[in-house]
Amino acid sequence: MTKSELIDKMADSADISKVAAGKALAALMDGVKASLKKGNKVSLVGFGTFSITKRKARKGRNPKTGEAIKIAAAKVPKFTAGKGLKDAVK
Repeated sequence: MTKSELIDKMADSADISKVAAGKALAALMDGVKASLKKGNKVSLVGFGTFSITKRKARKGRNPKTGEAIKIAAAKVPKFTAGKGLKDAVK
């Protein structure tokens, strides 16, 4: 499902305009990004939890040349599905 298809689905389900659904989706995504940037978790009960994890620096290989390279440490977003979502896709 693409973003525009999701907006269409939201508009139909909530009986709102596509513009309003697009704004609502954008607000949700902006809120999640802002919270994660501050280092906070975002928990949506029945859906899942967005969080930030720290990935350590490590060594890797360039697949094209086989040369050893250093991969820097990074903070990466993580999503853990909640029970409601897991049950819905069984």
